[in-house]
Amino acid sequence: MAADRSETGAGAVVRAAGTGLPLRGHDIDTDRIMPARFLRAVSFEGLEGHLFEDDRGADPAHPFNDPRYARATILVVNANFGCGSSREHAPQGLVRRGFTALIGESFSEIFAGNSAMLGMPCFVASASDVNRLQALIEASPETPIEARVDAGTAVAGALAIPIALPPAVRDAFLSGQWNPTAMLLDRYDEVRAVAARLPYIAGY
Repeated sequence: MAADRSETGAGAVVRAAGTGLPLRGHDIDTDRIMPARFLRAVSFEGLEGHLFEDDRGADPAHPFNDPRYARATILVVNANFGCGSSREHAPQGLVRRGFTALIGESFSEIFAGNSAMLGMPCFVASASDVNRLQALIEASPETPIEARVDAGTAVAGALAIPIALPPAVRDAFLSGQWNPTAMLLDRYDEVRAVAARLPYIAGY
């Protein structure tokens, strides 16, 4: 993703660019994205290796098994993606796999929120436009895609489609205020000053 970010993850997110991976199907839930048995890890490290593990094992033709999409950075999905459990391991796995943005018909609100806090926008587009983009990627996986937060457009070859984010999420990406943890750490001296004034923290 083209973005100016500090080491803490702050900085504006203006666009995502790369090639795409088309994942067809509605109501793909977080248990399919990241099966529950992999949620016992102490950290999120290595989760990228377990994305869609059960689906991939059952279907050799699954897009995540397809070497044509091995370097894809934009995931193109259908309706209600990320539904079910609110586990943050699902977007964590996608980010660690190298995805910088998703484009789809709709997303679970919690999934989209967890993704936003990782700097990974979940853009919404119409069903017909998503289908056109998926078909283009399937025919030409090497086609470069650029999805812009500021302009609200995604361009892939000769195809240009409107994409959208909730206004507050869009503004957070463009202002660099999408990561509350990074914002807190950037002003941690103020946190310490407040803590020192609180008797139940300071110990008096």
